[in-house]
This record gives sequence, structure tokens and C-alpha cells, in this order.
Amino acid sequence: MKYLIYMSSATELMNNEQLFELLTVSRKNNTDRNLTGMLLYGEGAFVQVLEGEADILDATYETIKADKRHKNIIQIISGNMEKRNFQNWSMGFKSVDKKMVKEFEDFIDVRNNGLLIEDQTHPAVIVLKTFASANNMV
Repeated sequence: MKYLIYMSSATELMNNEQLFELLTVSRKNNTDRNLTGMLLYGEGAFVQVLEGEADILDATYETIKADKRHKNIIQIISGNMEKRNFQNWSMGFKSVDKKMVKEFEDFIDVRNNGLLIEDQTHPAVIVLKTFASANNMV
């Protein structure tokens, strides 16, 4: 099993409808591919963690890189893992707009370590918490 974390910039700020469409398609695709993960969006910036079988994850990342809705895609880290961080989430999501904090059912409360796996030192956990903190989510 492999994980991959990347950041990117939206080519234009996305509204709620565009984010909902992105999330709906991503969840279906990830379910079909047995990928799990988390997507954060705030003020035109994305950070995403994906996890799954290496060949499927790599092919999905190539598709993501070709998506015209974002640019400046930077892979932060990737590696092997034994256990998923987001085993029950085809795509957890959080928009960092403070007004929307409670509106998404799959919002990960980064202040509550109990929602993540026990290993709080995993790079995926650290990146998500850093992104959330930098965008005043916590």
C-alpha cells in the first residue's frame, strides 16, 4: 500500500457548487479504485492525501496532474504504508472557509486526534494538521 500527499493551486477560486461536483466525482472514482484519502481546500489552495495500491494511486495522480482546474502541483511526499489513515473515507473533505466548518458530513476535526489512526506522527496527519493550522481552522 502507498500514500501520496500533494499541494496545488486552483486556476480560479471555486464556489460551493464546483467543490461539491469535484467531491462527488472524486468519491465515486476513489471508491471504484479502492482509494481513500482527504482533500482540504482553502482560498484557492488544495492539499490532498491519497492512499491505496501503488499502481492505481500512481495512475490516479497522473490524471490529477492533468486536471485543468488546478496548477502548480507539488508532490510533498509519498511512501509505503501498512495501514490506511482514512480507511473508511473514499474522500474526506474540508473547505477552510470558516463559515462552512460544520456543513460537510465528512469534515475531519483536526483538533480531535481520535478521528485519525493512532500514529499521529504519520506525514499525512502532520501535513493536514499544518494546513489546517495555517488556514486558521483550529
